[in-house]
Parts: sequence; C-alpha cells; structure tokens
Amino acid sequence: MRVVIAEDSAILRDGLAGLLTERGHEVVAMVGDATTLHEVVATHAPDVAVVDVRMPPSFTDEGLLAAIQLRRAFPGTGVLVFSQWIETRYATELLAAGAGGVGYLLKDRVADVRDFVDALQRVATGGTALDPEVVSQLMGASRQQDSLARLTPREREVLEVMAQGLTNSAIAEALSVTERAVEKHIGNIFTKLDLPPSDTHHRRVLAVLRLRG
Repeated sequence: MRVVIAEDSAILRDGLAGLLTERGHEVVAMVGDATTLHEVVATHAPDVAVVDVRMPPSFTDEGLLAAIQLRRAFPGTGVLVFSQWIETRYATELLAAGAGGVGYLLKDRVADVRDFVDALQRVATGGTALDPEVVSQLMGASRQQDSLARLTPREREVLEVMAQGLTNSAIAEALSVTERAVEKHIGNIFTKLDLPPSDTHHRRVLAVLRLRG
C-alpha cells in the first residue's frame, strides 16, 4: 500500500509510519495538519490516507472535514479516520457517498497492530472498516427507529457486525451461523430498510447510514 498519514502528534505519526514500513508498505507523505492533506494526496496519489479528527488550528473537526473533502475529490483513495473521538454527524457525512474505501477506528480500542493493518488494507482496496463503538453510537443517534424496528434481533446483530467491514463468511464465523443464513439476513435487512440493488451505491454502507438517520 501507498499511505499518507495526517496526524498532529509527531510520536504517533512516526510510530504509524514505522509500523507500516516494517510490514512492507510505503508511507509516501506525513502531515501534521489538515490544511496540507489535500495537497499531498493530489501529489502522491496514495491508496489510502489515515486521518485524525482533531487537528490544528482549532483541534475540533478539521481532520474529519478534510477526510470528507478527500472522499469527494479523490474517490479512488481510501480514507481511514483514526481518532480518539467519535463525531456521529460527520461520520455519517463521510459515509454518505455510498461507495466503499472508508473506515473509522478508535485509537484506544485498537489492541492489535495486525488488526489495524488489516483494516487499512481493506479500506485501501475499497472495503469498509468501522469500530463497533462507532456503529453503536450511530445506532443510538438514529432517527429512523420505525424502519429499524422492523429488524429482528438477529438481523440487527448481523447489521452491526456487517458494518465493521467483514465479509459474509467472517460474519458467519463471528456469529456462529452458516454463511447461507448470513446471506438471508442481509437480504432481509436490505428489504426492510428499503435499499434496492444499485450500481452507484454501496448498500452495506447505506444500511449503516440508516442507523444514524
């Protein structure tokens, strides 16, 4: 992978770069603010950008807003938000384009470097990677309870695990059910959330957006 890192902490920035380099990936640029992120992505055309949420100058939501802009300007570049903070409003906007290649992980909850790198690779190749806590908060903030109320407890469970970016086989393993059962549950979820097949939208991501409302 070719990676750009946008992180204001020099220690964490260098640490991430070292971990990725050791595993054979190329960190093509590192920046400490969101202002120059767009420029380095345009220059280096990375496979994926790792972006913190709170960055200079105000340390509020500059990084997340920059990630949203990247998704619009460079749809072929994956974006993995890696932060201590969950911003449900902007997380929804980040996912609103509908395509894959997006992730949102929490720094304090990544206990295994391999899991982080796997998630980053998944995002770089057009998949999704969402921390379960992010999914939980999206669910808690939902204004579309009527449609969500149609889901059975098992379907809600499948939706939450699916939102983490796992394949059907991985979901089946995680929930100790058959892959065929997972396929049936996902089909029911799409039907109950009124998400018909589409060539322009990623239904798995849109299902998570329904949790947010």
